[in-house]
Amino acid sequence: MTGAARGRVGWWVAMKRREFMSLVGGAAAYPVLAMGQERAPWQSMPSVGVLTGNVPGDPGAQMRVDAFRQGLADRGWIANQNYRLEVRWPGPDPARQQVEARELIAARPDVLLATSTGTTRALRDATQTIPIIFVGLSDPVGTGLVVNLARPSGNLTGFSLYEHSMSGKWLSLLKDLVPGMTNAAILFNPDSAPYAPFYIDAAQKMENRLGMKVAGASVRNGAEIAAVIDAAARTGAGLVVLPDGGFFGAQSAMTIPLLAQRRVPAIFAVRFYAANGGLMSYGADLTQQFRDGAGYVDRILRGADIRSLPVQFASKFDLVINMKAANALGLAVPNRLLMDAELIE
Repeated sequence: MTGAARGRVGWWVAMKRREFMSLVGGAAAYPVLAMGQERAPWQSMPSVGVLTGNVPGDPGAQMRVDAFRQGLADRGWIANQNYRLEVRWPGPDPARQQVEARELIAARPDVLLATSTGTTRALRDATQTIPIIFVGLSDPVGTGLVVNLARPSGNLTGFSLYEHSMSGKWLSLLKDLVPGMTNAAILFNPDSAPYAPFYIDAAQKMENRLGMKVAGASVRNGAEIAAVIDAAARTGAGLVVLPDGGFFGAQSAMTIPLLAQRRVPAIFAVRFYAANGGLMSYGADLTQQFRDGAGYVDRILRGADIRSLPVQFASKFDLVINMKAANALGLAVPNRLLMDAELIE
């Protein structure tokens, strides 16, 4: 072999060695994936699919998805650099959620995030193998999604916000702010909040203690919400707006001003609505649950078995009162609430 030929061979070997070492070094940056899968970085990046119960453009929902994305970034996962992220926004319609769930799973993500009871069900019905992390749910045991909270037996685990007894607390706070109230309605969409009957039942068990009558108010669109608000205005009733898997977010721009116009006091489960003109809210930090969900997704991507990740419930709840809304309704906030609440001027 000539000296020139030997030089060309040496160059080729050195080049291949550099390529090999680069691949080996890159592989170290990619953790072992869930369900025993391993993936070389030159084949494809790991992927995460998100199925929301919200519509595109919902500012509160977008803020929470951004918190999830940031939670992953804080753990070293940068979207479109070392993992792929796909977010679907089917809204609260169950049929649309099922279609989007099947399409999302067809892309074979490594782990899924669901943000409502409806989207969790849609993903569970579409796959029994891909790990599903849920956030913001109401009683996953009561709704039949999880059997064992400490050691989930299927491909589901995550973070839950409320149990059904919370409806009594919402009514109690509303009564504290409006002492003369004798009637209240619990507003819910039966399609996106299938757990609503449990909340209503728990609330009605509190009627004698609170000195008020409680009824459910089933709505599926803006016109029906407006009718419930008009009825509450006529009867002097207050409203409890249940956490509803995305339905109310799309209606809040219409509903909150209408509540103010018709002078109907209402309490919400999510701080976002009180911060944007609603009278008051009491609930856990939903945005924090999205950050917590990112922690579970990170652990799955790094090889954790989903059955080792227990379902967790929120333990800290915050009262928020919008003072501008309270003043517009002529309500004097009692000192015991002022001491405990975050006040929005």
